[in-house]
Amino acid sequence: MRRAGTGLLVLAVALAACGPRPTPDNPEPVREGGAYQAEYRDPARPAEDPQARRSAQINAARCHPPRGDAGPAKGARGLPQALRAEALSPGDLLDIRVAEDETFTGAYVVSRDGMLRLPFLAPIPVQGRAVEAVEDAIADALLAGAFFTQPPRLSVRLRDFAPARVTVAGAVFEPRAVEIGGVRGDEVDTARQAALGAAGEGRTLSAALRAAGGVRPDADLSAVELRRGGRLYSLDLRGAVTGAPFEDALLLAGDAVSVPSRGCFQSALMVPGPVSPPGITLFLSNLTQPATGNAPSAIGRDAREVPWGTRMMQAVVGANCVGGTRAGSAHRSAALFTRNPVTGASVVIERRIEDMRARPDRDEYDPWLLPGDAIACYDSNVTGIAEIARVLGLVGAAALLAD
Repeated sequence: MRRAGTGLLVLAVALAACGPRPTPDNPEPVREGGAYQAEYRDPARPAEDPQARRSAQINAARCHPPRGDAGPAKGARGLPQALRAEALSPGDLLDIRVAEDETFTGAYVVSRDGMLRLPFLAPIPVQGRAVEAVEDAIADALLAGAFFTQPPRLSVRLRDFAPARVTVAGAVFEPRAVEIGGVRGDEVDTARQAALGAAGEGRTLSAALRAAGGVRPDADLSAVELRRGGRLYSLDLRGAVTGAPFEDALLLAGDAVSVPSRGCFQSALMVPGPVSPPGITLFLSNLTQPATGNAPSAIGRDAREVPWGTRMMQAVVGANCVGGTRAGSAHRSAALFTRNPVTGASVVIERRIEDMRARPDRDEYDPWLLPGDAIACYDSNVTGIAEIARVLGLVGAAALLAD
C-alpha cells in the first residue's frame, strides 16, 4: 500500500510539472507591441492578423522627427569649422623647434590646465587651439619678451596625442565618463611614435560613443550634441550606419557628448558600425535532459559572444536549442530575458521554436538582441514525459528494494 501511494504521489507531481507553463507577464504592454521593440509582441495567427508584417510600422509610429532635419539646413551636415582642426588637449606632446636657438627648442607636454610652458615665457593657453595658431602665439611671446627682434623661424608639430576624458550621456548603453585615445604599452607603434604629425584617430567622437557601450537603437544620430567650453555643436553622424561619408570630430579633455533619442526602436541602427556596440555578451542556459550542465549542451565562449545585429532565434540556434529528433526536440521553446534600456523595466518573451520555424512571418516576432540579454531553452513535453518515466522507474525500483 505504501509503495502504491508513493508511486501515485510521484506521478501526480510529475504530471503537474508537465502542465502548461504560465505565459510571461510584463509591466509594459509587450503583447500588443507597446514595448521597446514591436518584435516582442505575441505572434498572431494569420487569420487574426492578415497583415501581420507590420513591426517596422509599429516601431516607426513612435518616432520623433530627426532633430537634424529641422530648420533651414536640412540633411547631412559637415563639421563646423571650429571642429575641423586637430586641436590640442592636456597631455599632448609637442615638438617645438626654433631656428638657431637651443633654449626654446625641445619636446613639451600641454599641462593639465591647458597651458604650454616654455622657459622664460609666461604660460601660453593652447587647449582647443590648432597647431598653426600655437606657432603664432609662441612667436608673439618671443617677440614680446625681447628674445628676438624679428619674427623667429619656428616649427610646432604634434608628436603624440594624449588620452582624453570626456562624458557621454543620452541614448547610449553605458552613459558615463570615458577615457579615449590611450594606447596600451604592448600596442605602441614605435616608428609612428618617433615620427612627427601624430593623428588622433583614437580620440574621436565615434570612439567615445563605442567606449560608452555604443548608441542605442532609439538614438537620433542626426543631431548628436557636443559641448565644448561654452559652445554647443550639433553633429550629423547618420553616415556612420548608412555608409555615407561623415566627419568624425576630434575630442578634447572636458568635452561633453549627448545623444538624443527619437523615442522609437530603429532596426536601421542594428548594424555593425563605428558608433554601434562592439558586440553582445549573452547569458545562455540550455539545461536539457539528460544533460547535466551547459557544457554538454554545447554552450561555450563563442555562443555567449555574438555580433551586434544578432536576433533571438540566431542565438537560440547558437545555444544548441534547435534540431535533434523531431519526436523529442521539435516542440522546445525559448525565453528571452531582456530589459528596456530607456525605462529599465525587465521584459520576458517566450517563443515556441517549431512555430517560429514554420510560420512565414517569423521575422516579425524575432526580437533583436541587446547587451545583457539572457536566453533559456526549455525541453518539449515529450522529453518531460520520458524523464517522468525514468523517475517513476527509479522510484519503483527503490520501493521494491525497500520491501
